[in-house]
Amino acid sequence: MARVCEITGKRPRVGNNVSHANNKTKRRFFPNLQKKRFYIAEEDRYITLRVSTSALRTINKKGILAVLKDAKERGTLLKDVLA
Repeated sequence: MARVCEITGKRPRVGNNVSHANNKTKRRFFPNLQKKRFYIAEEDRYITLRVSTSALRTINKKGILAVLKDAKERGTLLKDVLA
């Protein structure tokens, strides 16, 4: 399974490990993804999404339906969860 947030589209980023001697080696920065189940009251069903913790904070603030609608408009929604 890809390490991608299904709401924001966050993916692993590439950077460097930098030693004390300033040697640089490639590394990856992974998004903090959590598997979370959300209840959509309007449709009376649950959906399971892999979301970043920053997306979880946004969902807590705005609500799952508003966030899904915004993500669909932006084109970052990976699953078609809105029926």
